[in-house]
Amino acid sequence: MKYLYYAILVIMVILSLAAGAAKVSNMQQEIQFFEEAGIGSTWMLPLGCLQIIGGLLAIYRRTRQAGSAVIAIGFLLSTFVIFATGNSIFGVFSLLPVLLCIFIFWRANGLSQSL
Repeated sequence: MKYLYYAILVIMVILSLAAGAAKVSNMQQEIQFFEEAGIGSTWMLPLGCLQIIGGLLAIYRRTRQAGSAVIAIGFLLSTFVIFATGNSIFGVFSLLPVLLCIFIFWRANGLSQSL
């Protein structure tokens, strides 16, 4: 179970950092995606920074719970944007990273006490 936890952690950190970097670097696809949702690109930078900060916090054991919570919030906000575009199937699928981050949050406390 410990190896599964670390595999999920690595995947979530990479996803969060990559999603945040795409938003911070103002990639055309992200701009178009936010405009389709009717939000505009002004919220891309704060959301991207949030995702990058969450990914960095989740790397270290001491800040892993906070990082996983921040990642979950970032992905949840992204999921709301996806639902705003009308793509409900992809929106439901996008809830998976949120659930995985909740698993990391829950498990990080147990592993830090046992290590």
